[in-house]
Amino acid sequence: MVCGGFTCSKNALCSLNVVYMLVGLLLIGVAAWGKGFGLVSSIHIIGGVIAVGFFLLLIAIVGLIGAIHHHQVMLFFYMVILFIVFLFQFGVSCSCLAMNRGQQEALLNSTWGMLENKTKTDLESQLNCCGLLNVTESRVQFEQDLKNCPALCKNNSTCYSCGDKMLNHATEALKILGGVGLFFSFTEILGVWLAVRYRNQKDPRANPSAFL
Repeated sequence: MVCGGFTCSKNALCSLNVVYMLVGLLLIGVAAWGKGFGLVSSIHIIGGVIAVGFFLLLIAIVGLIGAIHHHQVMLFFYMVILFIVFLFQFGVSCSCLAMNRGQQEALLNSTWGMLENKTKTDLESQLNCCGLLNVTESRVQFEQDLKNCPALCKNNSTCYSCGDKMLNHATEALKILGGVGLFFSFTEILGVWLAVRYRNQKDPRANPSAFL
């Protein structure tokens, strides 16, 4: 049977969902490993990564079961949810690629303000820096962070701010993040296309008068 046939579409959709399942399990495992080794102490960050991994795992299971059984309803919900995820991920990836330095600073400031003090001190210790950005707009917050900073560089005469260190690598990191996000978003639209194609194909082993 040629690759445009029923069996090929089924196998391709199953393989794609197996990859999604592995990625979901990897996200959950990495989050648990990071928490277990004390790399990240914030329960919000850990919970967010685990939630994304669980959501991806759930979608992959629905798609896999729908592909194996040629289940019309499950395939319909699978392709609708996957298309919504594609739109969201495509938009976020394009935003990452288009973000300039001023927008990066604004994003860092808003994110830093939402972090717990424990998470801030963990970052300062790992990056060997103190505070976020030593600018007029956030001078009070910077002085407070500097007072609580546990980094070793605090004992020296020169101690860079964490914002400066992160911004030095932010552009490259955002390009990588945006590129990876775009790649996975196109695999999602591929999954939608395969689901639509496979859903409208007739199972050659089924009753010829059955619903397509």
